[in-house]
Amino acid sequence: MTARERLAAILGEFDRLAVAVSGGVDSMTLAWLARRALGSRVAMFHAASAAVPPEATERVRAYAARDGWALHVVDAGELADPAYAANPVDRCYFCKTDLYGTIRRHTDWPMASGANLDDLGDFRPGLTAAAQHGVRHPLVEAGIDKATVRALAAEEGLDDLAELPASPCLSSRIETGMPVTVGRLRLVLEVERLLRREFPQATARCRLRASGVVVELDEATLAGLADPGALGRRIAEAQGLDEPVAVAAYSRGSAFLHGR
Repeated sequence: MTARERLAAILGEFDRLAVAVSGGVDSMTLAWLARRALGSRVAMFHAASAAVPPEATERVRAYAARDGWALHVVDAGELADPAYAANPVDRCYFCKTDLYGTIRRHTDWPMASGANLDDLGDFRPGLTAAAQHGVRHPLVEAGIDKATVRALAAEEGLDDLAELPASPCLSSRIETGMPVTVGRLRLVLEVERLLRREFPQATARCRLRASGVVVELDEATLAGLADPGALGRRIAEAQGLDEPVAVAAYSRGSAFLHGR
């Protein structure tokens, strides 16, 4: 069986299904294929908050309008959860606990996430919350990894999803142990928007650390800067920051400190 056939067989086991859709390639592709398999017997749930880039919410709404999704945009209330806002090492556990609890208050349908096979090899406390809420992971069950998700999206003609860069929630940019606040999330969002305008093809992140704000760029983009310090000063001025912004090489998940 192909990956698509395996996934279709798993989705076919459900009479009804509620899919948690973040706006990323995994959950969006799952939602699209679940719609093909289940028709009106699938509903999509998207949590909108200051931790979610508005572009992700707009993407979900656009697909819902295009494909006739039964879409529920909800407030999972994670920023009001002191356990989440404290930004501990297992912050994602509290995020997903709030998310799945909110979805459950809206529906009694079985829940599914867009976790893929690659996620099992990473530190994902959100998977513990999923297990506690009985959430299924159809992509994992079908043996589908990230590359295969992108291939499936391309097969469906969803090129915007197939080529969509990874973009974890904005809270992931805040160093472990630093409280997550709306103000900090807004700063991350605005700096990353500036970076996307200036370097549209780059991998770029804004990290908020105890030591200050750091902009991370992929090695090729960083090497092309004649004066990285000038970029940092320009960003600081644009955001009204008192201290210059440091510029460094991109490092995946570098704001996450395991020891905290």
